[in-house]
Amino acid sequence: MTLTERDGHIAALRWGDDRCDDETELLCRARRQLDAYFDGALRKFDLPLAPDGSDYQRRVWRKLADIPYGETLSYGAFAKTMSTGARAVGTACASNPLPIILPCHRVVGGDGALTGYSGGDGLATKRYFLRMESASAA
Repeated sequence: MTLTERDGHIAALRWGDDRCDDETELLCRARRQLDAYFDGALRKFDLPLAPDGSDYQRRVWRKLADIPYGETLSYGAFAKTMSTGARAVGTACASNPLPIILPCHRVVGGDGALTGYSGGDGLATKRYFLRMESASAA
């Protein structure tokens, strides 16, 4: 994973990218928080974020951070909290430049099915995060 900082904010987290930004204090802090998340010791990230996207996308992405660790919400239920449509939420989640930090993996199909994930190995990665969170939330 590669973190990108822009103007004192975390702008992106990319999978399998070999390019590394210079290790700034903020990038080191973000890396420590990611390590703590993977160790099951961090449930909510505390980082200044500035993902690139439309106003609507950024609104959806900010709202993702409200889904509690270890829990899921359907696209439809999530959409209702924003007075928008489930497909629009799904499209915004698919373009989330900060997966994990803005936890789009916690949004699932109406029947609980895993319907997609743009990071890592797709659904296998989404399933991994949800199992990891479920196990450490218990």
